Amino acid sequence: MPLFNMPQLRAVLPAGQRMLGIDPGARTIGLALSDVSLMLATPYGSLRRGKLAANAVEVARIATREGAGALVCGLPLSLDGSFGPAAQRARDWMLALSERTGLPAAMWDERLSSSAVNRFLVADLDMTRNRRAEIVDKLAAAYILQAALDASRAKPAGVSDD
Repeated sequence: MPLFNMPQLRAVLPAGQRMLGIDPGARTIGLALSDVSLMLATPYGSLRRGKLAANAVEVARIATREGAGALVCGLPLSLDGSFGPAAQRARDWMLALSERTGLPAAMWDERLSSSAVNRFLVADLDMTRNRRAEIVDKLAAAYILQAALDASRAKPAGVSDD
């Protein structure tokens, strides 16, 4: 199954379905869910990163249980915006996950998402390192999904980006 851009993904998503946001870390996969109106992303949970087949079964199970009809995965571009080895690995992984789950998917720039979440948790919530480690992946998934939803939302008639 090919990867879509966000407007295309919105177009193929059946009405009333959610999007499942994914932050694929080296050890943990963070998950977030949109609401059915595709306005708000909420942290959902995390999975231990393992074999693709096992992770795909669990992602498909969650998508079915929660009414998610599409996936949005973080794309780790380099700081200068270039498409490096990490981005290629994430893209390949997402293509395979989309194929195994049968769900359409899009990638979204995740540069500095984990850093932004960590800064928030330290500065605003004064959270310890151990507690941050437990929740940063699902919060980063929500951060990525929310950015993708916001950027792809149709503008009301007469409203410009100026």
